[in-house]
Amino acid sequence: MATRPDTARKILLYWMDAALGLVWFMSVAFIAEDAMRGELSVARAAVNVVLVTAFFGLSPFLLHEAFEHRPKPTLKLLLAGVLSAALFVLSPLGGASAAMWLQTMTMWASLAALYLKPRVTIVLAALLVIVVTAHAGLVVGLPWQGILAGQLINSVLMIGAMLVWRWLWWVIRDAYMSREAVARLAVAEERLRFARDLHDLLGHSLSVITLKSELAAKLATKDTGRAAAEMAEVRALAGESLFEVQQAVHGYQALDLEEELAGVRAALEAAGVRCAIEARTDSLSPSAKMLLAWAVREGATNILKHSAATRCEIKIDEGVLEMLNDGVTELAVAPGSGLRGLSERLVTVGGSFSAEPTPGGRFLLRAVVPA
Repeated sequence: MATRPDTARKILLYWMDAALGLVWFMSVAFIAEDAMRGELSVARAAVNVVLVTAFFGLSPFLLHEAFEHRPKPTLKLLLAGVLSAALFVLSPLGGASAAMWLQTMTMWASLAALYLKPRVTIVLAALLVIVVTAHAGLVVGLPWQGILAGQLINSVLMIGAMLVWRWLWWVIRDAYMSREAVARLAVAEERLRFARDLHDLLGHSLSVITLKSELAAKLATKDTGRAAAEMAEVRALAGESLFEVQQAVHGYQALDLEEELAGVRAALEAAGVRCAIEARTDSLSPSAKMLLAWAVREGATNILKHSAATRCEIKIDEGVLEMLNDGVTELAVAPGSGLRGLSERLVTVGGSFSAEPTPGGRFLLRAVVPA
């Protein structure tokens, strides 16, 4: 299953492609009607069908490129403009296809708006409105006021709608990318903190051990007694360093449940996930709380990295933890190494663990620890 922004983009573009296909079908039907009424010759009608098919065949490619990034004007955009201008010249103003070529010109302007700067888009749209109105009034002799009003309204609506749709897609995409950035930042900060603590613990001890080892090596052939004393100190320093590392690792492993719940709430809400917490932990032992804290942390990491959740409910009833979110994805169906490691840890102490989608379309992480 694709992520939520990818799904939104595909739905939006497919909907627009379907709309273009419908307009193409209506245009061909109007051209056929004009040909049957004798307002268009068969040859001219055939040329118009080819032109309108080519125009609407190019339009989806222009849409997809513009919604993926902010591209520069291309030959495809210029070709689409030439096709719309040809339809403008070859289609009769008084026939059923009159609305078709007016819409085609405006549609090309709305596509061009995705590639051009706002000021250039305004100038282009104004020029098209003036050209179409002048042609209808001066060349064909139609009432120019109605043509002018219709073109102005169509231009504003179609160009504005196209820009708004793309802006909405970019907002969805940026929001999802910011969620991923929050998760990456949390991991990076934890790595930095661990590296800093490890440097502070081992930097000085290892430097002293290195110097004393070099001194003992030099004294080995001159003063064996002193060399042995130096190596004894090296051994003692190494033992102290090992103890400090073990204490530091234990500190990383010993989590506080209340602090972890507060941190998870802050991280999820910063990523745009509403978080509701209900916890009753008074009768739990310290070891049980620590196991549940690890489960909460791993569950929150799983939500941030692998889901498209907008709401998360965390409930702890003594030794039972349930984390329910509405961001089910294909990645969440197959637990990663973090969830597998958590499951092994809980099963080892006599608990249980499960993480799977629910029938209601949500994802439930459930951890049970001995109280």
